[in-house]
Amino acid sequence: MHERPCRLIFLNAVLIVLSAASSLAQDHSDASSPAAPAASTPEAPKPFFPALIDAYKEDWHPTRSSGPDPVRRGYPAPLDSVPFPSSDYSVGGTPVIGAPDTQTYPLMQAINQNKTRTKIYGWFNGGFNVSTSNKGDGANSPASYYYNPNRITPDQQVLFIERLPDTVQTDHVDYGFRFAQLWGQDYRYTTAKGIFSQQLLARNHEYGYDPVMFYFDLYIPHVARGMNIRMGRYISLPDIEAQLAPNNYTYSHSILYSIDPYTQTGIVASIKLSDHWLIQGGFSGGNDVAPWTKDAQSTGTACVDYTWHKGGDALYTCANSFNKGKYAYNNLQGYYETWYHKINATWHTDTEAWYMYQRDVPNIGGNVPNPIKPEIGSNGAFCSFGERTCFAPEVAVVNYLEKEFSKKDYLSIRNEFVDDIKGQRTGYTTKYSEHLISYGHWIGSTLLFRPEIRLEHSYNLSAYDLGTKKTQFIAAGDITYHF
Repeated sequence: MHERPCRLIFLNAVLIVLSAASSLAQDHSDASSPAAPAASTPEAPKPFFPALIDAYKEDWHPTRSSGPDPVRRGYPAPLDSVPFPSSDYSVGGTPVIGAPDTQTYPLMQAINQNKTRTKIYGWFNGGFNVSTSNKGDGANSPASYYYNPNRITPDQQVLFIERLPDTVQTDHVDYGFRFAQLWGQDYRYTTAKGIFSQQLLARNHEYGYDPVMFYFDLYIPHVARGMNIRMGRYISLPDIEAQLAPNNYTYSHSILYSIDPYTQTGIVASIKLSDHWLIQGGFSGGNDVAPWTKDAQSTGTACVDYTWHKGGDALYTCANSFNKGKYAYNNLQGYYETWYHKINATWHTDTEAWYMYQRDVPNIGGNVPNPIKPEIGSNGAFCSFGERTCFAPEVAVVNYLEKEFSKKDYLSIRNEFVDDIKGQRTGYTTKYSEHLISYGHWIGSTLLFRPEIRLEHSYNLSAYDLGTKKTQFIAAGDITYHF
């Protein structure tokens, strides 16, 4: 698929959604019109574009109070959002059971005053980077998502159609769904083999389209303190970071996050046992592969989240993907530990460590006769002399330190260490350290600026890596505009 058809797919989807939104607005207006005398009929809503302008004016210069916090089951949210991406610590594969949907969007305000639970929204995200790497396309790697150095980039343009289940109530079964579409350079990180993947794996287009999420949620309140079952394509469960710009502390991503799995297609159940305990179990076709491809393998997922200190601390333990571990497209066996800790009202810290591996990875070290050719888009390893395949592990740890200055401003400090022991994830058998400082500034809740500076260093470069860079410095920033 060429870039132009990908853009047309995304633009056509936008047009379809806007048409649906218009119908949604009309349906809502018809349904809510009272059978009362003309004198009591409420004032007719404004046309779409004036209403949209008013929504942004109110967001940037509010004139109305937001009112009391809505009812919530369980501990109070530990963080403020904004400025942070979420008021709750990240737990994947489920909505926060017991938390109400409080999100409103300018587009939905213009359509129907945010009065329906089905919502259409999204954002435009783009940025720039100035890098000491200047060797052309891909030279910033393993830094991400700004893959190419010294560019202004349309990173991700995203459109959501979404309904969140009501997990606060406990009297009836409810449902939700999400269909998320992405166009931009960031598609190269979210692509799943078998889902428009020829753009990247066959043609390596700089920009592409990816339906990054499409799933259905079924909420069953009568199992323990609530159970959510998610079916479809969803974001891989663990990690502090997230693919989509508004869900991330910073513009760029850690090396750790850039080289682990992104999405899975399958089913995952999340059960809230108490305010302290949440357990999750799932089954998928593997990491970043469609179930209909030859690379799909029966893969399990199991996670436990333990929360204490009235929601201020959480320990999230995940076996994100496990099966026989034999080499295939992104068939990583991944084991994660994440600790979230609220230091005080304005400081918190998040730390994540993981261990990943694959078995029987083809040797690309040039030291074996008749080597096995790796799959396209799935690296080989630098094995010992004479080995045709080998065991390829990697370990990593990353820490975020976050400071809230106000409801509009925050600081992020990131430090990490990665050891790509056989070079299977980054292409080099080396250890890395990465250090970042980022500042986030909001206008209202719809416009976010995130400048940052980043330093990376590669250690113990082997003979395979002679001539490559050892240190890289990047200054960058992005803008996210919500609609």
